[in-house]
Amino acid sequence: MRTPRTPRTPRTPKAASTPSAPSSPNPLTAPGAPTSPNTPRALTTPKPPTSPRPGARLRALLAVSALCAAAFAAPGATATAAAADRTPLRYVALGDSFAAAPLVRPADPADPACVRSLAGYPRVAASLLGATLTDVSCSGATAEHLSTRQYPGTAPQYDALTEDTDLVSITLGGNDTALFNLATGCVNLLPKPLGRSCAATHTAGGKDTYADAVDAWAPEFAAVLDTVARRAPHARIFVVGYGAYFRPGGCFPVQPFWAQDADYVQRTVDRLGTVLRTVAERHGATFVDTAAPGAGHDSCAAPADRWIEGAVSTRDAFPLHPNAAGSRAYGTALATAVHTSPTLRDRAAHSR
Repeated sequence: MRTPRTPRTPRTPKAASTPSAPSSPNPLTAPGAPTSPNTPRALTTPKPPTSPRPGARLRALLAVSALCAAAFAAPGATATAAAADRTPLRYVALGDSFAAAPLVRPADPADPACVRSLAGYPRVAASLLGATLTDVSCSGATAEHLSTRQYPGTAPQYDALTEDTDLVSITLGGNDTALFNLATGCVNLLPKPLGRSCAATHTAGGKDTYADAVDAWAPEFAAVLDTVARRAPHARIFVVGYGAYFRPGGCFPVQPFWAQDADYVQRTVDRLGTVLRTVAERHGATFVDTAAPGAGHDSCAAPADRWIEGAVSTRDAFPLHPNAAGSRAYGTALATAVHTSPTLRDRAAHSR
């Protein structure tokens, strides 16, 4: 009889395997493969930890902080700031006839009583700056007319100012100190001694009538700047001075002012400019000088080179007032001053 064979142990059936792409690496052994908490770790010998590079941790923290700040920033904040930078400057022009440029064409039909030009220095500056302009300058204006109606239907100039105003220009004082009356009263058609010197008249006894008037007006102009700042609290204020009317010694008889009288008129204009500059600087405003750049372009220059007309105008302009060329020059000087202002430079660049 044969010895019965020992029965074989039945084989355990193999579990079915999921086919995979032959080129796919094994996620448990592929170097640098990401793992999750539910994925078994590869059975490899752990490597000793390495120290991070110097500064790497700081860079990582800064990166995380930046991401967090971006995630929690107010939606649209960056876009809003960029849009604000592109908003045109809101510019209000205040002042008298030096700003209004009477008889310089074309005339502004908005307020005929003010004899305001559409080519005065405020319009020139606004064009160069890409600004939105509200020009309320008015021929004959004094500080009183900033808060009261100068003519029926003409609103007080202060009414143009708002909290949204970015830029304010102002030229004032010529009428308050009767400076224009002085100039016209100094005309002498005949040479010495056939006439009377206005300089001698107004400085008789060692007292300079017009110098005293200019100095006495300084506190009133200070109050004007305070009011402008209160009504337009976010605006930069630019005080534009009066120009060069006469060169030293004048040019009689080209202009009918004796030498001493021409010097007296220009000296008084310069004194008013000094007051405007001093008060402006004390009140945080910027003074824009027009006399220095106007040298050689006074009323004694050849007609084609004048920025200010003489006693008799040879071009479209009121006598002893800026013509179109002068208004362009003064507007350019103002725009240049705005461009150098740190708070308005970028806005003006984006507006153009």
